[in-house]
Amino acid sequence: MDLEMMRQGRDLTEFQTQIVDQLSQVIDPELGLDLINLGLIYEVIEEAPGKLKVLMTLTTPMCPLAGVLIGDIQAALGEIPGVEDIQVELTFDPPWSLEKLSRYAKIALGML
Repeated sequence: MDLEMMRQGRDLTEFQTQIVDQLSQVIDPELGLDLINLGLIYEVIEEAPGKLKVLMTLTTPMCPLAGVLIGDIQAALGEIPGVEDIQVELTFDPPWSLEKLSRYAKIALGML
């Protein structure tokens, strides 16, 4: 499930909806917005039953909150019944940019 699927929320299974709901509760403490609207979550893959892989980026490779965000993601997704293994992989390809912000995030940050 990629970022656009998560944002649109259409044609998602119940399990995918639970993933989106949980990730929507993970807030970047500096910006006060969730990771999906910030465009930081690139993809969530169910590698096996109960095993999720989250591919994400950060606004900058030197983000001091990387460990906090990863821990928050693992805690949030760990609340979904049956999910026991959550791996979070950081990538900077493609690098994050302001274009990855949702319309909601742009409005909240005063960019629109």
